[in-house]
Amino acid sequence: MKKRQKQITALVHGAMIAAIYAAATYLSATFGIAYGNIQFRLSEALTILSVFTPAAIPGLTIGCAIGNLSSPMGIWDIIFGSAATLLAAICARALRKVTFKGIPLLSLLMPVIFNAFIIGAEITFLMIEGEATFAIFAISALEVGAGELAVCLAGGIPLYYAFKKTKIFSNTL
Repeated sequence: MKKRQKQITALVHGAMIAAIYAAATYLSATFGIAYGNIQFRLSEALTILSVFTPAAIPGLTIGCAIGNLSSPMGIWDIIFGSAATLLAAICARALRKVTFKGIPLLSLLMPVIFNAFIIGAEITFLMIEGEATFAIFAISALEVGAGELAVCLAGGIPLYYAFKKTKIFSNTL
């Protein structure tokens, strides 16, 4: 019975993370900062949750897919954005024990790296008219990465300390 209870708890946590991620993405979209080259998605601060629970991996991925339903890049952003989030969450979870002064900095950098490369490439190929070049990709990747870095550090570190203190995810698998 205890295993079943933990599974249900993990499912509920994953669903809550998905809902909050999607809502925070739509909130960012109302300010015009959720999509495009320079984006500051408030929802990306939640990527730190994969450090605390494996339930965050599907939660973040599904939340990203739902959040990208209103993306101007359509199905491509649903596919590639969700893939970037999935890969980042898996790697962040795997690196959760690697810390610098008690902070899982490598875990915080995974969304930055994956989004910079994957979304940078997506923007380059879908939004740039004419010939896509490495220079255009590099600029797009740096723009996406900079916004991602700002949100993951400014929002992710305080969330990390808040969730570490509350131990809300201590009952998940």
